[in-house]
Amino acid sequence: MKKLPITKMGFEKLKKELEYIKTVSLPENIRDIEVARGHGDITENAEYQAAKERQSFLGGRIQELENNLSISYIVNLNGLTNEKVFFGSTVTLEDISTGSGITYQLVGPFESDLNENKISVTSPIGKALIGKTIGDEITVKTPGGTREFEVVDINVVVTK
Repeated sequence: MKKLPITKMGFEKLKKELEYIKTVSLPENIRDIEVARGHGDITENAEYQAAKERQSFLGGRIQELENNLSISYIVNLNGLTNEKVFFGSTVTLEDISTGSGITYQLVGPFESDLNENKISVTSPIGKALIGKTIGDEITVKTPGGTREFEVVDINVVVTK
């Protein structure tokens, strides 16, 4: 199975979520099922059905997190420079047609989150950025059409 990159912070976040589900969410759900059973006939008990659905969701999420953790490898960001875009780099881009700027951190697919401006290195923009330097231009085909960007800043933040 192909291993996928992840930052140490992203790996720890996944581990923390898994631990929380196993130690807090799942035991709460089991109690909810027991309480719902106490209300009588489970075939027409909406609380029971909802709790069983939640149990199924939690089980699926546990499987997903365990799988993601097992196929991830932590990329050590120590020693990286701000000269080129690498995995873990924070890159500021300028949209050439509009002049607007956006900053992204390049992360693994399991930790990408557009709300936090974290994009996957496997995304079209992520792939186009790898190895670029300040001043380089990239052209990316997006669902909204082709866009051109210029790399205006590269930063590597190393976390302990």
